[in-house]
Amino acid sequence: MVKPFFLFLLLVSSVFSNEIAQETNDNELFEKIKTFVEPKVFVKDRGFIDTIFSPTKDYYLDEGKVDTIKVIKNLKNNGILNLFFDKPREVNISFKTSGNSQFFVKIMSDTLQNIGYYRYVTTESILDASGFIWRIALTSEYAADPLILSQELQKSNCVITDVIRHSPTDWTYVIQMQDAKLNTSVLMDGMEYELKRSLYSYWLDVSKIKKLKITSSYRNSWYPYIAYYDKSMKLLRVIRRDIKRRVITLDMKQDTHYLKISDIYTLKNIKDALVLTPIGVRDTNASQ
Repeated sequence: MVKPFFLFLLLVSSVFSNEIAQETNDNELFEKIKTFVEPKVFVKDRGFIDTIFSPTKDYYLDEGKVDTIKVIKNLKNNGILNLFFDKPREVNISFKTSGNSQFFVKIMSDTLQNIGYYRYVTTESILDASGFIWRIALTSEYAADPLILSQELQKSNCVITDVIRHSPTDWTYVIQMQDAKLNTSVLMDGMEYELKRSLYSYWLDVSKIKKLKITSSYRNSWYPYIAYYDKSMKLLRVIRRDIKRRVITLDMKQDTHYLKISDIYTLKNIKDALVLTPIGVRDTNASQ
């Protein structure tokens, strides 16, 4: 009788331990939910929140961490996440990563621009052993939508791993950029491209080609400014021409991955499109 008794105790202990572990996980999930919902709303709608987050296991990643983006999506779809203010307010957003700081700021700047955020100021940049933090401030009638930001960052192979809402106007995003790339056109041999008039410098992925011919129309007064960058956005070299150019052909050395095309004075000098003609296929294994 002794052995069955111990087996019974072991079974009860196992069930009890599993229940505690599940309760701990549930607490972690609902603590995260609380950060996105006003306290009064959380109390009033607790029953509804329990329902829409059942089963709770669906809102965890494989490593056991809360899937924050999935939580936010569920709250938003069910009308519980409020991102709007009664009047324009100053919004503070922090972006945190362990990746290359210069590359990160470029990606985040492009991402913010693509979702309509143009007028913001950098309030702080911190680089230390724990990673890099870029803080910005802007005046808006609503907080940035984490889902839209996440979708746009995915175009650059970046993933939001956590979102922390300190207050309705103060947010932190933790971003993984291990496989990051610029969300820009990849030039290929045999295809012609046009860069239409723009207020911003042109960025291109030239990692697949050997040379690039740039042709400017007679209506342009283009004074070339061309910067070469490697895959990690390290500046390799710069070409500046204080003379109008109609045609220029560039060699893409093996370490060149991105190209920035601008004008040494103003992009208003480019009234018509610049025509790009990629030449040759680069051996991507040569530098490996």
